[in-house]
Amino acid sequence: MAEDLINDKDIYFPSYLGTNDKLITLLNRASQTLCDWFSKADKNGPLPFDENFNCFMPSEDGNSEEDLFSEIESLLNNSFNPVHPGSLAHLDPPPLIFSILGDLIAAGLNNNLLAYELSPSVTLLEDSLCKWFAKKIGFNYLSGGIAASGGTLSNLNALIAARNNAGLATNPNSVLLVSEDAHSSFVKCIRVMGLDTTNLVRIKTDNQGRMDINDLRKSLDKCSIENKKIFAIVATLGTTVRGAIDPIKEISEICKERNIWLHIDGSIGGIFAVTSIPIKGLNNINQANSITINPQKIIGITKTSSLLLVSNMSTLENTFNTGLPYITSKENIINRGEIGIQGSRPAEIIKLWLGLRFLGLNGIENILRSSITRKDFFIKNISKNKFDIYSGPLHIVSFIPKKLEQEDSDTWTQTKVNELIKNNFMLSRPKFKGRYFLRVVMGNYNTKESHIEELLRLLDA
Repeated sequence: MAEDLINDKDIYFPSYLGTNDKLITLLNRASQTLCDWFSKADKNGPLPFDENFNCFMPSEDGNSEEDLFSEIESLLNNSFNPVHPGSLAHLDPPPLIFSILGDLIAAGLNNNLLAYELSPSVTLLEDSLCKWFAKKIGFNYLSGGIAASGGTLSNLNALIAARNNAGLATNPNSVLLVSEDAHSSFVKCIRVMGLDTTNLVRIKTDNQGRMDINDLRKSLDKCSIENKKIFAIVATLGTTVRGAIDPIKEISEICKERNIWLHIDGSIGGIFAVTSIPIKGLNNINQANSITINPQKIIGITKTSSLLLVSNMSTLENTFNTGLPYITSKENIINRGEIGIQGSRPAEIIKLWLGLRFLGLNGIENILRSSITRKDFFIKNISKNKFDIYSGPLHIVSFIPKKLEQEDSDTWTQTKVNELIKNNFMLSRPKFKGRYFLRVVMGNYNTKESHIEELLRLLDA
């Protein structure tokens, strides 16, 4: 038969006939290659990049299997490795094993969350999982949400919905209030929404890095006098540099008084709300209109995995619905491309679902508690005589030598980062309040107390 004449080089897609032996062989080899890379992490370090790394582009004829696997290995060996216990620079933990499998299943399905008919089971899965999260944080039966590729898009979806809900979708005087320590993504959001940077009103923070309520009230009054129309206030549940949590209870009361949409950027700390872990300031989040949660930032759900949860799903429908005339719809089922900015989306919700099902609530809590335990151990043992320390209730710590002049912080942090990476510890150096700091993020489950002790020894030296 004609099929018998097809060789391996001619197999481009999975077959609807037979056993897909070729795909199985490739998947097994790819899995082994990836696992070998994980196993070499301790030897190679967190960031073993070679400046001579080559990026080969497609040629006239396709490359051989051997060529491609050789290039895959080269790519892996020149990549950041979050599995290494010294990978403590960013909110990028090791990948959860069942979430890796979820990525594979999502890629193999190649379903499209644009519409129910293109992703029937996954549409129902995303809807159910968002409602589960919404219920866990205390939202009512009208609530739900949508997944997006990262916190920036989740925040943007929320703010567009907030502006539309306020009847200010085309008003150039509409403004957004955030703390001065809020994430940089809000600058992008303002730009995408066609607003000027002056439409982003920044509120001062107190000595704990939390939004100053008195300054918030003053700013609200000033906006009213200047005829600026406020479409949302953003409370941050875990700032990037120190993990601070804004006073959500007080902010929510102000929003209710003045009928203003409250959005919570819980990209970092929101996931703690589904557990019983006592985090100071993690209360009243169910008073928000919307909240962003990014499970990828700490429990190891593979990228990307961000959720926007809203207290009332109709706000997303009213904002983003177009009618989608070229797609068949089903009664009582919302096409997911109609409740957010993104149209075509992969079935990324599978890796979150599988990861959570694998962990269970106890497993989630175990991972989150361990991150706080590592943070506490680090703060307890770092020299208070040598360093100024900036931290909050979550698992992030930034620090700098005492009395270090502003102009010297650049050199010291850069030198220290270089020294640490040579010893297989990767820390970041954010710029905060005009100075560079060193920052450690204790979300790596592979990091043990012995690793932290070694890091502290190197910092002390």
